[in-house]
Amino acid sequence: MIFVLDAGNTNIVLGIFKDNDLIMECRIGTDAKRTSDEYGIQVLKLFSHNNINPSHIKGVIISSVVPNIMYSIEHMIRKYFNIDPIVVGPGVKTGINIKYDNPKFVGADRIVNAVAAHEIYKRPLIIIDFGTATTFCAVTKKGDYLGGVICPGIKISADALFEKAAKLPRIELVKPKKVICKSTVTSMQSGIVYGYIGQVDYIVSKMKRELIELGEEEPFVVATGGLAKLIAQDSETIDEVSPFLTLEGLKIIYEKNKE
Repeated sequence: MIFVLDAGNTNIVLGIFKDNDLIMECRIGTDAKRTSDEYGIQVLKLFSHNNINPSHIKGVIISSVVPNIMYSIEHMIRKYFNIDPIVVGPGVKTGINIKYDNPKFVGADRIVNAVAAHEIYKRPLIIIDFGTATTFCAVTKKGDYLGGVICPGIKISADALFEKAAKLPRIELVKPKKVICKSTVTSMQSGIVYGYIGQVDYIVSKMKRELIELGEEEPFVVATGGLAKLIAQDSETIDEVSPFLTLEGLKIIYEKNKE
């Protein structure tokens, strides 16, 4: 079994692959103050709850956009699993060509998503990841990672309204039935959700045009992340939601580097 971890700014997503099957997926909060032992106890409890024997883990791979938790996470893996983890970064084989001005500055999660989507779909791609930040990535058919767009995430936008406007409440991120709403809460929900759908479709349409100008065929648009389904319901440009794209990408990169 392979243990994969994707450490984001809000959550760390954990996955267990048995052969090619994802048999466990869960999340824990990202906390820079947590020690390796605290992370270890949490992880072992999740393993026990899901009937996973830690001794059956044969390999571990980590991607992270949070540098200040990496010591605790890596030390936890070495202490509790007796394995040196693969960490996605410079020197790790991915199978894609990063065309960023400085490849070191591409977030590990964006690389992992690009690897998974390229391997699965084998066509020009736009990949949208709805995380703490929302990222849009462009990948050519032959696997060139061209770059993309980074926007404030949906939850960041909602929290900003609550924190910066004295009379506006904190809201649940759900889609109201109509755009024109008759209460403060539903009006905020309308602005956040429908506004974000419009933002996504506009950015994707511009990215599609630029990719086609480079000689690529019509790109396939795949979305992932916690709020992908909410936005995809009304988006005119998202072709497919792939909730476990990042975990799939980690598994693929592990296979490329396990030797």
